[in-house]
Amino acid sequence: MNHSDRITIDADICHGKPCVRGMRWPVEIIIDMLGSGMSMDDILEDHPELEKEDILASLNFAKLYLTGRSINEVA
Repeated sequence: MNHSDRITIDADICHGKPCVRGMRWPVEIIIDMLGSGMSMDDILEDHPELEKEDILASLNFAKLYLTGRSINEVA
């Protein structure tokens, strides 16, 4: 999965936090929704502007971040 297509970092959007496709959807919010018990289907139903691939990219970005790898590195 190419994260640069899904996860963007722009100083003018959400104070430069990693976001989904340049929208005001920080990765941390996606992770928070999943952590609160929402399923992928719940999130997609409540927020139709998001796509399954956005959620998967957010999870993968978080994994890379925790391992100290760059968003530009592809496994």
